Amino acid sequence: MGLLEKTVREITPADERAAQAARRRWDSIAKPLHSLGLLEDAVVRIAAMGGSPDVDLSRRAIVAMCADHGVVAEGVTQTGQEVTAIVTENMSKGDTSVCCMARVAGAELVPVDIGVARPVEGARILQRNLMRGTRNMTREPAMDRETCVRAIETGIQIAQELCASGVKLLGTGEMGIGNTTASSAVVSVLLGVEPETVTGRGAGLSSEGLARKVDAIRRAVAVNQPDPTDPVDVLSKVGGLDLAGLAGVFLGGAACRVPVLVDGFISAAAALCAVRLCPAAGDYLLASHVSAEPAGELLLEALGLTPFLRARMCLGEGTGTAAVMPLLDMALAVYREMATFDEIEVEAYQPLT
Repeated sequence: MGLLEKTVREITPADERAAQAARRRWDSIAKPLHSLGLLEDAVVRIAAMGGSPDVDLSRRAIVAMCADHGVVAEGVTQTGQEVTAIVTENMSKGDTSVCCMARVAGAELVPVDIGVARPVEGARILQRNLMRGTRNMTREPAMDRETCVRAIETGIQIAQELCASGVKLLGTGEMGIGNTTASSAVVSVLLGVEPETVTGRGAGLSSEGLARKVDAIRRAVAVNQPDPTDPVDVLSKVGGLDLAGLAGVFLGGAACRVPVLVDGFISAAAALCAVRLCPAAGDYLLASHVSAEPAGELLLEALGLTPFLRARMCLGEGTGTAAVMPLLDMALAVYREMATFDEIEVEAYQPLT
């Protein structure tokens, strides 16, 4: 049995009894019921994920999957592939947007070279390269099925290693010029919607560039005929190594009963693949924000997730996941530290009927 199949079998639904215990704790705290809204809901869900109302998020890490995409040859991006390598190496130096935000959030950033087109150097980069970028999906499959499975399993392994080291909260991020094109293709196939509905300007395309991007997705789907009932087939034909790796992180985190924060559009596309592979993995997802990309809302609806933030962010890298980690810390401070109605000798609020 391969690691992917084994991991899917190990994922179990979240613990409803732990969720109920966490909700009782919230309801006992001396404040109006459910007045912290989504923050309370998140703590309840995290308790269910870990199987205990004693929630610990003290160690956290953001996994940034870095990979190139052959479809950039179709003129679907504003910049060239060389940018992927540059930003990946800057992640190792601590000099990108997510690095700055992760420092504030107290999160370790883990950049992974899973498919960068040229070798990258940096002490913090996990060297897990499977291909020097995918092939041009408008002409042939982006990768073969075996490589796609290996990419998913790479993500699983990284998540499992981080959880084994004591990480209690995982964030997801990515870097890869062309990855919004691959993500739009994957989402178009899995949700059965037209490419223009789920395709945006990415890092800043002109209207002419956007039209080329939509056309490239149409041609890629027509050439490869991905099977919407088989997420691995879809990822291998019109996806990317970064997407497959992130799908593995979601599965690996779920198998370890650790919450995994979904970042923006690309991360959410990967999460959709993970949930299609194993529906129970959805119990372990938290949406950090809703991407400004056209499919941002659509994806979260498909995943059944409500975002913490609506900040018009579309940067990627894991910046959304870093942004919400301090919010979770504040929620946990109230959950753990605030006095109860009994302790201050005040009559508790009663739920409305």
